[in-house]
Amino acid sequence: MKKIYFSLFFLVLLILSSGGCTRLVMPIASSMIPGFTGAFFEECDLKLARESLPAELKLMEGLLKNDPGNQKILTALCMGFTGYAMLFVEDENPERASRLYGRAKAYGLRAMGIEKAGSREMLDQIKKVPREDMEMLFWTTMAWNAWVNLNLDNPTAIGESTLAEACLKRILKIEPDFYYGAPYVLMGTILAARPQMLGGNAPKSKTYFEKAIRLSDGKFLLAQYYFARYYAVRVQDKALFLSLAKAVSEAQSHDLKEACLINQAVKQKMAALAEMADELFL
Repeated sequence: MKKIYFSLFFLVLLILSSGGCTRLVMPIASSMIPGFTGAFFEECDLKLARESLPAELKLMEGLLKNDPGNQKILTALCMGFTGYAMLFVEDENPERASRLYGRAKAYGLRAMGIEKAGSREMLDQIKKVPREDMEMLFWTTMAWNAWVNLNLDNPTAIGESTLAEACLKRILKIEPDFYYGAPYVLMGTILAARPQMLGGNAPKSKTYFEKAIRLSDGKFLLAQYYFARYYAVRVQDKALFLSLAKAVSEAQSHDLKEACLINQAVKQKMAALAEMADELFL
């Protein structure tokens, strides 16, 4: 992570000072982006990730100024702001997380080239997103739905929920097992978190969470965490809640190298959630 940080740092300095050499430097910078995104979620040290990611994101925003349409940078920014908000901000400061998710969503829509489309046109384009654009669609979907869930009292968010869910439905149609079944986790969360009048459905929610857990053989701990936080609490199933908390506490984060950071954060979040069990269950 530190190596990537300093590489990006010197690249940004080079770009800012190079003038006519920008075109030569940008392809090198863009080629480093996949390495950044991979290194971010492979990092197991929560403190290191939390402290270094904001600087990484600002550096990438500097790169973006020199190449505003670069899909790799836009997608990485969408992923980075989504991950930072989800893992480090949402529990402590939902209002700030909402702003970060909105920022991530904007980058994702730019990456997909539909940020200026009207609702109907956007919906049509979402339904046609190809499999090769899965990464940008996935992170846009994560950011957008997270933003909606934090703003269910906002008419604008309610209005955009159809488009956000259309993105998720597209993923579930073309690659539902993407990133260890995270699309199943997201759909399960939506169905459990929202009231019935806004499309909530607890029984269906349970099936999606169970699919996600089976898919990763229980190693992608985000599934158990959201299963406990949203479904178990909603249906007041304390036994399920405690069993999920126990499974997460006993799991090894590094068993899933590519999601070690998420797993480490989830273990911490689940421990805090478990301490609230008496308050969550009547």
